[in-house]
Amino acid sequence: MKAFILRRLLSAIPTIFVVTLLVYALILLVPGHDPVTFLLGEESDAELIAYFRKEMGLDRPIHVQYAHWVGGLLTGDMGRSMRTNELITTEVVTRFKVTGELALGALVLSLLIALPIGIYSAARPNSWGDNLGTVFAIGGAALPNFWLGIMLIYLFAVHLGWLPATGYVKFFDDPIENLRRMVMPMVMTGTVSAASTMRQTRSGMLEVLKQDYIRTAHAKGLAERSVLIRHALKNAMIPVTTIMGLLVAQLLSGTAITEIMFRLPGLGQFAVKAALRRDIPALQGALVLFGSIVLLANLAVDLLYGFLDPRIRYT
Repeated sequence: MKAFILRRLLSAIPTIFVVTLLVYALILLVPGHDPVTFLLGEESDAELIAYFRKEMGLDRPIHVQYAHWVGGLLTGDMGRSMRTNELITTEVVTRFKVTGELALGALVLSLLIALPIGIYSAARPNSWGDNLGTVFAIGGAALPNFWLGIMLIYLFAVHLGWLPATGYVKFFDDPIENLRRMVMPMVMTGTVSAASTMRQTRSGMLEVLKQDYIRTAHAKGLAERSVLIRHALKNAMIPVTTIMGLLVAQLLSGTAITEIMFRLPGLGQFAVKAALRRDIPALQGALVLFGSIVLLANLAVDLLYGFLDPRIRYT
């Protein structure tokens, strides 16, 4: 198992290098990417522009700038924001806590909804419960999450007045108020994610329940719950794990709409503001972090494969 983990970790190194290279190159290709001209204006004095470019190190060759930037990333230094002059690393860590809380809550909610419905639908195919689960899965996949967010705000914040519509409070400052403000974003994000997880769970369980060892377990007189949970679910979780890995990456790097709608100071909102303000160092830091999140999520899925199916470790 240790050799399996080591191989996966070593294979991630060149991928991270490619991510940094793509992020740096793509931003250079964006029209009007020059941050000094954007900040000072195109009509600013040429000497002033040249002075600030030199101060920011933008007068050096591209490969030298890239090497300096990557060297900073290796030491945890993403540079400073051109707008606020704050350390980008500090900003990213602070905002990651918000996005992480949102993603964790949405993932837990998604699994609490998807796994029981998927297992029941597979155990009782074509029943009324299975049909309701299919309707939920199709509706959840087709439902725009921003529309669901608007409906949640209208119902629980505007009409009933039970929950605040927007804003964020740190969990350790006021746990109750934090949960009141985070429940709608979590429901908005987790409900849509639960649909695909539920369908994958049902499909995986149906495939496993056809296997000979499941019939043998039933023939031995084992309780149905024991057969489903102890014998079928673990093997059915391999394709579900793939979906979960993609969901984690999506939840941690694709929550911009949710964070903007509910005014949560997370990574998605941070990246969007950096792009609108042409804050190149902040945008580069956010994009590299998003790419690293996707990479780590896939790495975690690979390791879970090895745990769920020991044969994978030796391939």
